[in-house]
Amino acid sequence: MRILHTNDFHGKLTEPMAAWIRAQKTPDTLYFDTGDCIRTGNLGVPLSIEPVWGLLRQAGCDASTLGNRESHPLGFAQRRKVEGAQHPILVANMADKAGEALFERSRVFDVAGLRVGVFGVMVPMVTRTMTTAAASEYLWSQPIPTALEVAEELRPKVDLVIALTHIGIAQDRKLAEAGASIDIILGGHSHTVLEQPERVGSTSICQGGSHGKFLGCYTWDGSALSGGLVPIGELE
Repeated sequence: MRILHTNDFHGKLTEPMAAWIRAQKTPDTLYFDTGDCIRTGNLGVPLSIEPVWGLLRQAGCDASTLGNRESHPLGFAQRRKVEGAQHPILVANMADKAGEALFERSRVFDVAGLRVGVFGVMVPMVTRTMTTAAASEYLWSQPIPTALEVAEELRPKVDLVIALTHIGIAQDRKLAEAGASIDIILGGHSHTVLEQPERVGSTSICQGGSHGKFLGCYTWDGSALSGGLVPIGELE
C-alpha cells in the first residue's frame, strides 16, 4: 500500500497543490495530514471557515490529527476552528472536563488487502495540573502514554498501526523508542525535514517540513516503509 503525508501547511495549501496531491492517489493509497493546517494562530478565532478544510477534501485526505493551531481552550472557538472539516479528525488525548472525547480516538481503514489502524495525538495545550485548566473547557492528556495505550488496543485487530502525531520530532523519537506496537509515525509540529523515513527500533518516523513544500510519498511492503519527500508539484 501507499501512504501520502503532509504537515504544518499553516494555511498555505492552494487549489493547484490540492489537485496535484489528489492526482498522486490510487486505490491502494491513504493520505493523512498531521496538523497546523489552518492559517489562524493558537488563540485566534477564524472569522470564516478556513479554506484548507475544503482543499484537504479536494486533495483526498483520509484522516488528520489536530495541531496547536486547530485547538482552543474555549468551546465556541474550538468548534469554529474545525468547522468545514470533511474528513475524520483523530485525537486520542483531548476531552472535555467530563471526559467526553471531542474527536475519534482511532479508525480502521481497509486498503490493499490490509487492515490499517490509525490514531492521532497532539501537543497537550492545557493539562489538569496547569493554572489555566480552570478557564479551559478542555483538557489534554500526555501524548506518549495515550499513544501507547491506543496502539496496544489496535495492534491485535490490524495489520499495520499508524500514529498521526503533532508533538515534534523529539517526542516522536521517544514514542518510537517506547512503542513497539506502532509501525509508522507520521509527525508534525517541529517542521523537521526527514528526506527519508527515520528508523527507531521497529518504527519508521516521517515528517515533511512545513508550509506545503513537500509531500511524503511512502510504500509499505508488509514489513518496512520506503520512499521519501517530494517537492509538491514535481512528481510525475
